[in-house]
Amino acid sequence: MKTVEEFEALWPGGVNAVPAISPAPRPVDLNGKRIGFLWDYVFRGDEIFPVLERALAEAYDDIEFVGYDAFGSTFAGDEHETLAALPRRLKELEIDAVVSGVGG
Repeated sequence: MKTVEEFEALWPGGVNAVPAISPAPRPVDLNGKRIGFLWDYVFRGDEIFPVLERALAEAYDDIEFVGYDAFGSTFAGDEHETLAALPRRLKELEIDAVVSGVGG
């Protein structure tokens, strides 16, 4: 018969400092929706977002896009102002869903 050894271990992650929140409900269909693109201006968003926009436009007949330049960078420089203004900008621009790109 095999014996099981027990060891104490330390979890290196620690306690979560920020409570997790559930994401907003996702739209079932993107037809008739206005999609905003957010970007941190770090890695290839200027190449990737047009590809994504074309693919989504092919999949959905009635979809509209608002580019990342309407919001500002979500990293470095003015990101605190950009993020603080984001709820207002999303409402002003009547955005239904957001695609957020981060370089990495």
